Amino acid sequence: MSYVFNPPAVTSLPVVGRGERFPIHRIYCVGRNYEDHAKEMGFTGREPPFFFMKPADAAVPVDADSTAQIAYPTLTQNLHHEIELVVAIGKAGKNIKAADALQYIYGYAVGLDMTRRDLQNEMKKQGRPWCIGKAFEQSAPIGAITPADQACDIVNAEISLQVNGADHQRSHINKLIWNIAETIEHLSAAWELQPGDLIMTGTPEGVAAVVKGDVLEGAVTGLSPIKVHIA
Repeated sequence: MSYVFNPPAVTSLPVVGRGERFPIHRIYCVGRNYEDHAKEMGFTGREPPFFFMKPADAAVPVDADSTAQIAYPTLTQNLHHEIELVVAIGKAGKNIKAADALQYIYGYAVGLDMTRRDLQNEMKKQGRPWCIGKAFEQSAPIGAITPADQACDIVNAEISLQVNGADHQRSHINKLIWNIAETIEHLSAAWELQPGDLIMTGTPEGVAAVVKGDVLEGAVTGLSPIKVHIA
């Protein structure tokens, strides 16, 4: 088969302990999935889950023991960090029940949902999609995937983010409003999940602006941490 131009390279993530890489199909993101973060954004309660997406090539692979460089994006004066647990899907499934959801998970990683908050807020006011605030280039730095059978007690893991060495976000995965299995159930009712899909499960409270020169260090207990420099 020939193409009118060379197709882009597959975006992929390293896998802990393996030479093969994990090819990314789609990136799904869960909005407002920690209660305290929902409150800091002006919302309360256990609302039904909702989702938005980032393109696969928004991902920036972050190798262990290295610092990824991402550019401060255009059009914004208010770039925010959002640390998240990322769930990597390993097999296809639709209308998956929460009780069966864990068997579809290949592994877990640490990720950042970088957000042009000023642009997102303007779109909210106008009732328009958030894509310009969420789905831009280099908006999803993600670390190496730890296979599920090698991960620790992920449900009770701590999640944290430091900026220039100072704590900005710190919580636990068990504070998710919609837990991992419930999220997969809801998500797979709307889309047929495929191997290579990533689910960014939401961010805890403490989101804030970053500027050029800042260094972000994100972690989830038992997973490969990430380090990102804003250039």
